[in-house]
Amino acid sequence: MPSKVYYGSPRQSVIGAEETLPAKLDLIIERLNIRERVKGETVVIKMHTGNHIITSTIHPVFVRKVVKAVKDGGGKPFVADVNWDAAGAEERGYSSETIGCPVYPAAGPDEKYFYTHPREFKNLKEWKVSGHIQDASFLINFSHIKGHPSCGFGGAFKNIALGCVVGETRGAMHDTVHFDKYWFAEKCPDEATRKKIIAACPVGALVTDRKDPNELHLHTEPCMQCGRCLKVAPAGSLKIDAVNFQAFVEACAISTSITLSTFAPGKATHISLATQMTPVCDCFGFTGMSILPDAGIFGSDDIVAVEQAVLDTTAKLKLIEENVPTSLQPFLWPTGHPFARIHGPLKDPYNVTAYGEALGLGSRQYELVDVLPVDEHAQASRWFISAS
Repeated sequence: MPSKVYYGSPRQSVIGAEETLPAKLDLIIERLNIRERVKGETVVIKMHTGNHIITSTIHPVFVRKVVKAVKDGGGKPFVADVNWDAAGAEERGYSSETIGCPVYPAAGPDEKYFYTHPREFKNLKEWKVSGHIQDASFLINFSHIKGHPSCGFGGAFKNIALGCVVGETRGAMHDTVHFDKYWFAEKCPDEATRKKIIAACPVGALVTDRKDPNELHLHTEPCMQCGRCLKVAPAGSLKIDAVNFQAFVEACAISTSITLSTFAPGKATHISLATQMTPVCDCFGFTGMSILPDAGIFGSDDIVAVEQAVLDTTAKLKLIEENVPTSLQPFLWPTGHPFARIHGPLKDPYNVTAYGEALGLGSRQYELVDVLPVDEHAQASRWFISAS
């Protein structure tokens, strides 16, 4: 049976506050029955507060509405993020005065407060879930949609996968891309040829390994899978293989499943805001130009369904190519999801919903319920701005 995903369009029928996205968030909160579900609960609102001069994270107006709903229902809310972002959250408008609740570092200021969960995946043997996340009894996963060079895009899964574990685990998750071998030094013993392979990459994704000069190291984040390096490399010496790019995505799905397993059934819900979608993650510490038109706001108790709905909706949008940094070369891939076009087809953003569904976290089948459908034939309402 398809999961329900509640949706608020960025479009308006008439000029009025009641049809804006914050107002539609109120309607989504009602449909998710958040007030009725949080009485007596300690509610962690997991979101990305960003760092440095980022301005595209979720506006405090949206966060305050969620906080108020939790308080109205008798819950005890707090916002949590990784320590190095939470430490300066007030600089980007997230303080108890502006959003109505405190902002805590998810694993404490020095990331020493966590719970260890054993599970083997490639180089990972255990996953350290942040203590303040696991101690909470109810989770509101409030994510901002954007592109991401590691996995194509970041949304509901990535907000939990990386934001609810300590730095050691985050680093190990990123290192999964190197677990499966992609460079075979014995098939390219010539140093001059190795230099040509490195020089062939237009984005500097290939470098000499810092531990062994005969080895090459592939930075998958900037790699757009253009294939120029393969034209220079001797046959069989180098692979640009899906397994290396998708390892991180699968790790994100596993990390999400571990964190969600610490909450009782029915004690988690997910809201995703798809506005001001930039090429890279909010953790980069700056905001670039939007590369897609705003897509709206989505909410569901099913993390797979809400992510799938976001991806299906953004897939229909036209990439604003003039806003894409020229180094990303979107002309390389003229078709596919817009996020895959700018980061490469092996970073297909749909991978995460496939892994999430396989882990039993939800369904890719969903029913999109528009909480306030746009009236295409609406008459202009009478409105004015008072001069007094």
